[in-house]
Amino acid sequence: MATTQSNSRTFVLASRASLLAQIQTNSVLDTLQSIYADSDDQLRPKFKASFMSTAGDKNQSQALYLLGGKALWTKELEVALKEKEVDLLVHCLKDVPTTLPEGCALGAILEREDPVDSLVIKTGKPWKRLNELPEGSVIGTSSVRRVAQLKRQYPHFKFLDVRGNLNTRLAKLDAPDGPYAALVLAKAGLVRQGLGDRITADLHPPTLFYAVSQGALGIEVRSDDVEAIELCKKLTHRDTQYRCLAERACLRVLEGGCSVPVGVSTEIRGDLLKLTGCVTSLNGEEHVEHTIEQTVTNPEEAEEVGQKMAKVLIETGAKKILDDINVDRERRIVAAKAEDEVRGAS
Repeated sequence: MATTQSNSRTFVLASRASLLAQIQTNSVLDTLQSIYADSDDQLRPKFKASFMSTAGDKNQSQALYLLGGKALWTKELEVALKEKEVDLLVHCLKDVPTTLPEGCALGAILEREDPVDSLVIKTGKPWKRLNELPEGSVIGTSSVRRVAQLKRQYPHFKFLDVRGNLNTRLAKLDAPDGPYAALVLAKAGLVRQGLGDRITADLHPPTLFYAVSQGALGIEVRSDDVEAIELCKKLTHRDTQYRCLAERACLRVLEGGCSVPVGVSTEIRGDLLKLTGCVTSLNGEEHVEHTIEQTVTNPEEAEEVGQKMAKVLIETGAKKILDDINVDRERRIVAAKAEDEVRGAS
């Protein structure tokens, strides 16, 4: 629980218990401590970290597509936040729902790592690019966004779900009798865990548009915690904030989650924000894409760009694609439940 000792507050930073989440949280903690390292003020804030498992960590068997959205990664943490057991939640921003629970707020968006996805080839194989892989090669990924976009350009590949932490997924890739020729993973996660040497090639847009807010860390706080909100202002990176707010606003209007094939690409130069958004059908056969460039001078204007993008995508075919995806998901959920019941009865 957050404490006050001699009027000096201790802020508790919390995140998931995965190795990547701990690395990210400890990085934020180090940054906050460095901000006050030279201060002789006895009332300067103190910081400590806490870690917990979430529903997304506990269910490593089902495809993300069937598990019900981004709250899998955040719900338990938000309960602890609202009960004042912790003060700042450190998230991969791409895992944070675009609409937060009442009483919670996005306090900071930190400077973004390279948001692209990367190709990781099975150890010992000679291929250096996607187009060098043989026909029928199995690509491992748990993201329907990646599958949908890659199917559009590489219909001769097969795609297979792969879950687990990063080291587990790499072990599945490298297993001599394993099915995977390659994995597609977020570059930022590989780099943060010191595994950048496993990257064979980066998959830049338009080959693969990345997930909303991929590569960025977000800090969630209680909306009435004035001290935490002020603290977060020291962490926010303006360009990353504007880019991610535009991307999240687009996704919010589209009502997509982490398991919906919405891809983005953003750039900001001075006050000029460029946002490209796309929605792709699960089989890769339908694809809607649009680009908007607009001057932005505050967070609200950045969000307006994202909202405008979503409306254009909806008007040009995205609504039908997303409706079809929701129907498909419901069918798969029913089938999965029936399979579980049969397994339980046997």
